Amino acid sequence: MFLGKLALSSASNSRDEGGDAGDLREGAEVFGLAYGGAYAEYIAVSTKMEIRKPPQLFWVEAAGIPETWITALQAHFLVGCFRSATQFSSTPALLLCPSPLSLSSRASAVFITAGSDEKVAFCEQLGVTKGFNYRTQDWGKGVLDASGGRGEDVVVDFIGKDYAVKNFEIAAIDGRIVQLASPSGSVLPAGLDIGILERKRLRWEGSRFRSRDLDYQSKLRDLLVDKALPRFADGTVKVLVERVFDWGEVRGAHELMEKNESKGKIIYVWGPGPAAPTSGEL
Repeated sequence: MFLGKLALSSASNSRDEGGDAGDLREGAEVFGLAYGGAYAEYIAVSTKMEIRKPPQLFWVEAAGIPETWITALQAHFLVGCFRSATQFSSTPALLLCPSPLSLSSRASAVFITAGSDEKVAFCEQLGVTKGFNYRTQDWGKGVLDASGGRGEDVVVDFIGKDYAVKNFEIAAIDGRIVQLASPSGSVLPAGLDIGILERKRLRWEGSRFRSRDLDYQSKLRDLLVDKALPRFADGTVKVLVERVFDWGEVRGAHELMEKNESKGKIIYVWGPGPAAPTSGEL
């Protein structure tokens, strides 16, 4: 299986300004999103996707921001058209910044699923209205009960086939389902009634970031600067860092990731650099 070039987020000093650097001249402290291949000491990326790092942030914190936040901004504003609504996310991955919680401050309720009671409790401590352990609970019924049967205006799904039926069930009238991944499978289960799309007037839309052109990607970068960066600078929002690994410990980092037990970002560093607190210390 071809996975493509790993890693999207990075933080470093800029080395070569090129022709469109603007104020991001050589030596500027920047962080941003690459097109893949950020597992490297040097990467080439458009300055349209780079952001000047606030001095209040550690390098490892800045590196943990771009992919998660840009994914959340895309799902909420450009695809989900979030304004003031109830929201459900099929995975707490987006919450670990905790980006959707900050973006959804106007929402009347935010619901998530997670694979353990510990992760559910962790997300609820961050401010989630209600979390559900998908291994032990009927989360579809739980979301409907918690919303008084109304359902959710925005459903963000990273699972695919295994969640499709319940996504339709929990979506509110005129709701939006945002499909960002499908690891459980992309072929829908037999017997799925797509008539519910008509009855509820649902919009079901998929999206991927890497296939987008630079203009679209830079709009997301600008949204991050506008809606999130001030909150990092003043400490309103924290980057939850699970653990920082030296580049030579890549195998150990992936083993930690594959356990699916982390509650924060896993960061690699090249050479010595300032440390940052782990999620357990925040």
